[in-house]
Amino acid sequence: MVTVNNEDLVKRIARLARQNQELEDQIKKLLKQNEKLSKDYERIKALYEKVSPAAVKGTGDAEKKEESLKFNMATVLFSEIHGFSGLGADLDSSAVMDELDEIIYEFDRISAKYKIEKIKTIGDTYMCAGGIPVKNITNPVEVVMAAIEMKNFLREFEIKKRGESKRIWDLQIGIHTGPVTATVTGKKKISYDIKGDTVNTTSRIESVSQKGSILISVMTYELIKEFFDCEYFGKLPVKYKDDLQMYIVKGLKPEFSVDGKGLIPNDAFRIKFGLIQFTDIQEIILDKLEKELPAFLFYHNVKHTVDVVTEVELIGWAEGCSDEDILLLKTAALFHDSGYTVAYDNHEYHGTLIAREMLPGYGYTTEQIEKICSIIMSTKLPPKPNNLLEEIICDSDLDYLGRSDFIPVSNTLFEELKAQDKMKSLNDWNKIQVKFISGHQYFTKTARSLREVNKQLQIERIQSLITDQ
Repeated sequence: MVTVNNEDLVKRIARLARQNQELEDQIKKLLKQNEKLSKDYERIKALYEKVSPAAVKGTGDAEKKEESLKFNMATVLFSEIHGFSGLGADLDSSAVMDELDEIIYEFDRISAKYKIEKIKTIGDTYMCAGGIPVKNITNPVEVVMAAIEMKNFLREFEIKKRGESKRIWDLQIGIHTGPVTATVTGKKKISYDIKGDTVNTTSRIESVSQKGSILISVMTYELIKEFFDCEYFGKLPVKYKDDLQMYIVKGLKPEFSVDGKGLIPNDAFRIKFGLIQFTDIQEIILDKLEKELPAFLFYHNVKHTVDVVTEVELIGWAEGCSDEDILLLKTAALFHDSGYTVAYDNHEYHGTLIAREMLPGYGYTTEQIEKICSIIMSTKLPPKPNNLLEEIICDSDLDYLGRSDFIPVSNTLFEELKAQDKMKSLNDWNKIQVKFISGHQYFTKTARSLREVNKQLQIERIQSLITDQ
């Protein structure tokens, strides 16, 4: 018979009770974990159902379509950087890759300078395109300029590294202009992948280009030939199409390059390029006017701006203005009423602010912008021009005074003023018009010969409409 000590029994019971409590705590903990796992499972299951192929099947194509953009005129550049064939024992592979990285980094800088979108690099092949993501008509010239700068950089890079006698790097470039489709990817950093016949043709042009050459298609040639010296290269067979004519770009024409060497553009190039680029600026500003001008502007509308832009060019050429003068005049005319998008009163000043903000991004110099702003401010009534360009825009802005459609145009200005409680009756307005026209005189010889002769007739026509009250 075993005798149990009471003290030992108490200790044993206490130990068993403690162990039982621990087991209960573990069971509770496991139950909580199981409950959390169950909830997690249900949440994951719900998420899976939302993102499963069956759930997204209807939306995937739509999202992909939204990210696909069409560009009717883009200029694609393919360049192949040759280097490995010239390697010697004194240059290891890591040094070659470092140099290639330097070259590609500089190509990126040049592309950004000319507002060209880098598409991708595959090994020693570099691909970029002008005219995306911002559409413009100048991209063929900008891409060819970038190609010339890339080629010139590589030559100077070799001289700096190895002197005149030795080269390990060379470059062959193909360029073509046409429509492309771009697929947009990324959120924080947007990238573009382009596809289409234009891309494929550019790749083929690059493949037949000679080392050290910039080879372009006839499409690109027609758009850049007034700026660059080009030499006919030959034809490229294109499946299901006529053979594609190709040209080698030798450089800028002497009259458009510094020292006539064909590498660096001069002021004459920038002015001529600016006249072409003006079309892109005009599209932006006219679109801004269409969207932002107040509805009560029956006279100072988009049509008036287009009329003034047209008139300054007509009078400018007749008055013997230079290309740069014409560029400044047309730009000032385009912006002269843009300030109405901000305020009716003192709109000329607000127009200069818009011009100062926008024009530096299009290569206008500080001096040119100052002249443009002075021309804009000269349109403030009563006109007091200080030079020929200001006289031209003042005459263009009031061109309607001597036109046959003077009365209907004048009536739109009355309606505009009436909508703002600046004019009460048409009869009062006609009296003001007679007084204004009688005291007005065109400044330029061209405007006087075109419009002054009709002004007396206009006065008589308005006087016939005035009634005594």
